[in-house]
Amino acid sequence: MRVTTTVAEPTTSATVAIRPTPKRIGHSLRSILVASGTRVKAVAVDVNPATRDVITGTETFTREVARRLPAAAPELRWRFFASRPRAGLGVDAMVLPFPRMWSQVRLPLALAAERPDLLFVPGHAVPFAWPGRLLTVVHDLAFERHPDVYRPAERAYLRLTTRWAAARCRLLIAVSESTRHDLVELYGVSPERVRVVPLGITTPRAAAAPASRLAELGLDGGFVLQVGRIEARKNQVAALAAVEKLDGVILAVAGPESDPLVSARLKNSARCRVLGVVDQPTLELLYRKAEAVVVPSLYEGFGLPVLEAMARGKVVVAAKSSSLPEVGGEGALYFHDGDDLAAVLATALRDEELRKRLAKAAKARAATYTWEKTAAAVAAVVRELLGP
Repeated sequence: MRVTTTVAEPTTSATVAIRPTPKRIGHSLRSILVASGTRVKAVAVDVNPATRDVITGTETFTREVARRLPAAAPELRWRFFASRPRAGLGVDAMVLPFPRMWSQVRLPLALAAERPDLLFVPGHAVPFAWPGRLLTVVHDLAFERHPDVYRPAERAYLRLTTRWAAARCRLLIAVSESTRHDLVELYGVSPERVRVVPLGITTPRAAAAPASRLAELGLDGGFVLQVGRIEARKNQVAALAAVEKLDGVILAVAGPESDPLVSARLKNSARCRVLGVVDQPTLELLYRKAEAVVVPSLYEGFGLPVLEAMARGKVVVAAKSSSLPEVGGEGALYFHDGDDLAAVLATALRDEELRKRLAKAAKARAATYTWEKTAAAVAAVVRELLGP
């Protein structure tokens, strides 16, 4: 969607309005409700995660769901808030600049003036100072399952905010049955309070970069692709160990380098290429040319790379852990531990009949996950909280 930026006249609140090309979804329905004397309920949405530079599952969920909510629930008045402008959000967002602790300080101040009927936070950090109705999304409890991966301050913040969200929200959204199970087991949340809403997938829009880009990245032969942050939980070291047991293939890792020790281990191997964060055309090229996609994570709340790879008809080899089998279903191969990863990967690379069956099954399964379904399910929970 083409986005134009309009800067409002200076005010004491330093508010900047980012307005997309007008698209009055649900305007006529709301007009009818108003004319009949029915009060139109308002929902505020924190879209701040969608404005971040590094895009992970939470940021993708926020962007894709937020832009579809007005169509999913046209009878509601949606108001979107962020701390910084970002082109391509696809929503009419009110930007409220603030240096730090935006969700805990600046957002509650704006909400006090707006007085929405409900605040929806697609991330997990709900404002402590907001007394109204709340709905949030818990994407994972990795900081509880693998606390050693997180810095002490980061771990403490995640625990505090997630526990507060679990206590404060009457209903919670989890992105998988696995995350729902973690909320019940680790935080004592009643299963009846958790609604499972899986992520979706969109048809790739960006054209792939030219094939010559592979040589620039040091990929001049067959390779296996892993997409995601470089850290111990993503288990790239196990993927590399498996690749090092095979002939004629190397491991390509695309994603930010979060753990210097893991990055150094990967870079010290002649059988690995650490690519860092790549642009979308390059990522499309990597997916297209990879002989397989490996997702050996020790833990995932959902596992978007599994879905992204399957949507492109790629052979996926994933760990049989947490949410990964839930997402991949019959469209992927699984291994139980690092010792059998090499054998499973070898089968995925060499068995042509199996590869054809998996590619077909992967595409069929990925097609059942759409952002329209995700947004509709979120809207259903919003309606459940708002009541008649």
